[in-house]
Amino acid sequence: MSSFSRSQVVRKPAVSGAGGLVAAQHRGAAEVGAEVLAAGGDALDAAVATSFALGVLEPWMSGPAGGGAMMLWRAEEQKAYCVFYGMRAPAGLDPADYPLSGGKVSDDLFPWAAVVDDRNVQGATAVAVPGLVDGIGLAHGRFGRLPWRELLQPAVGLARKGLLVDWYAALMIASATRILARDPDAAALFLEDGQWPTIAGWTALSDKRLDFSRMADTLAEIADKGPRELYDGEVGRALARDVQAKGGSLSAADLAAYHAELQEPLAIPYRGGRVFAAPRLTAGPTLADVLGRLSETLRPAGKAPDGTAYAAYAAALGAAYEKRLSGMGDTEGAWSGESPEAPACTTHFSVVDRQGNMAAVTQTLLSSFGARCVSPSTGLLLNNGIMWFDPEPGRPNSLAPGKRCLMNVCPVVGESGGADGRRFALGASGGRKIMPAVAQLSSFLLDYGMSLDEAFHQPRIDCSGGPTVVADEALPAGALAALTAGHEVVTTKRTVFPYAFACPAGVLRDAGASWGATEPLSPWGDAVAEA
Repeated sequence: MSSFSRSQVVRKPAVSGAGGLVAAQHRGAAEVGAEVLAAGGDALDAAVATSFALGVLEPWMSGPAGGGAMMLWRAEEQKAYCVFYGMRAPAGLDPADYPLSGGKVSDDLFPWAAVVDDRNVQGATAVAVPGLVDGIGLAHGRFGRLPWRELLQPAVGLARKGLLVDWYAALMIASATRILARDPDAAALFLEDGQWPTIAGWTALSDKRLDFSRMADTLAEIADKGPRELYDGEVGRALARDVQAKGGSLSAADLAAYHAELQEPLAIPYRGGRVFAAPRLTAGPTLADVLGRLSETLRPAGKAPDGTAYAAYAAALGAAYEKRLSGMGDTEGAWSGESPEAPACTTHFSVVDRQGNMAAVTQTLLSSFGARCVSPSTGLLLNNGIMWFDPEPGRPNSLAPGKRCLMNVCPVVGESGGADGRRFALGASGGRKIMPAVAQLSSFLLDYGMSLDEAFHQPRIDCSGGPTVVADEALPAGALAALTAGHEVVTTKRTVFPYAFACPAGVLRDAGASWGATEPLSPWGDAVAEA
């Protein structure tokens, strides 16, 4: 029997404004982006500042040692762009160093066969080549207006101040205390006496903060010397030395060879409009699969989906994920360093400016707290991107040196057909739960004409691998009956922690006005309009 209240109702109204707006999983980061918009920056400038601020304010979700992807809409060109900065396996990685433990399944994000000592999940052996700083730098070099150094200063200042340990930060640290204690540098940063979670004390007057001064120095170096400092400079060399000293294979050569990519996005036709999504090794191709199926099976009627619609969602998501998990991966072999022809630890934010430019940005360390180890020279929490690979050999997504990671990120920009001209940018965090959330939110907006507020409060389902459909218990009885008629269904409540569904953030622009919304149950998430 669940102990949660059945009468409690939680709502988080969408925020509106005539100008620009930022919706992020931490209000402080959204405020940083909104200030950039107010100072004359466009959506990309605000995205740069928000990205680095989130790496300080949500350090277990993303940061400079992570990766991700962004979708951009440039209003003057009426064109969408994708910037891809996913992680890669180091060139010196040896798959033989990741032997299977035999008969066990990993208990982290993905149900891969378990590896001895979880070497692909935690510690320096799980660290992949990070791409975030180069990806944000590539986007800024192409579209930015304000100086790079100026845009990183808010993050530097936040790091100098240190992260306030409120109840939610304490909860996140407590959830990973046992694993963080295994790395002396992570323990020193996040724990008390190397073994107890840092807790601020249960009073509004408490000002307990984590010491992020070393991270602040690193951010200041990247601000002053540019994004390639993490790849070609002393910061990158120090990061690689730290990882190798802890037993990982990341090298300075891996960092120097890394370059983010400006990719042609998928343009998915849907209901007379389009959804632009990241291509290749993201969840974008699987989203295209889902929307293609829904175009044929979903017949929207009324102002909200009924039981037939939810059954269509479940069928489309289930079939698309079966195809994704059996066939997708980097099949081009080892990486030469050249661009090819061809509670997850993630955060998402979306930006719109008064000109209608948009950015949907998903960035990640992968697991919560990534590899659960810290680079002492840089103060950065490290990713565990190696866990994205299937440790069993002979599969499209099997682990190999220099190979690109198959990510779950799914940032999108969508537009309705007809004369109304509505456009939105959204995405989510939540591992494999991300794409089902993005697909349903896109459907709510395009099939039913919902407002952003209505879409974010509408109950969703998750069907992201396996036979079971997870349904929000707030769904009407008729919708639950339609789902159970064809699927194995479990119901659950949307809660603060852990998330049974993805945690989205989105913005919408219509008739000269902007709206922003974040997951109603996210305690830190919020949308902020420029002043």
